[in-house]
Amino acid sequence: MWGEAARMTQLDDTDQRLIAALRRDGRAAVSDLAAHLGLSRATVRARIERLIARGEISGFTVLTRADATEAPVRGLMMLAIEGQGTQRIVTRLLGLPQVQAVHTTNGQWDLILELGARSLPELDETILAIRRVEGVLRTETSLQLSTRRPSARL
Repeated sequence: MWGEAARMTQLDDTDQRLIAALRRDGRAAVSDLAAHLGLSRATVRARIERLIARGEISGFTVLTRADATEAPVRGLMMLAIEGQGTQRIVTRLLGLPQVQAVHTTNGQWDLILELGARSLPELDETILAIRRVEGVLRTETSLQLSTRRPSARL
């Protein structure tokens, strides 16, 4: 996280605005991005190529309807873990198909899990399975009721 913050400070305001626009719509036409940012198409294209070459943009992704419909019940689970077993626990958690991502963090919780299940009973079973993992001390789970993303319109 600190590395990302340090890199973002190296980007000028135009690069940051360009990245924000691409986060809203990674498929936006260069001409639309140029109009939105008040730049020429050549400038926008060159900046995108430079950001990719420097590794600031590492890829583009697509979210499909299936991403939401295959696992419509979603939650975030915070975990406190015991001792030095983090890697073992993370490996075990990543073996569960309902665990979509595991994030290390600081503060009260050691890990944050993104969960996705086909139903509430499936999510409940997953939560119980995670709580039974040796080294998991306590958990707190919040269901995601809705998700809002920045508008795809520039």
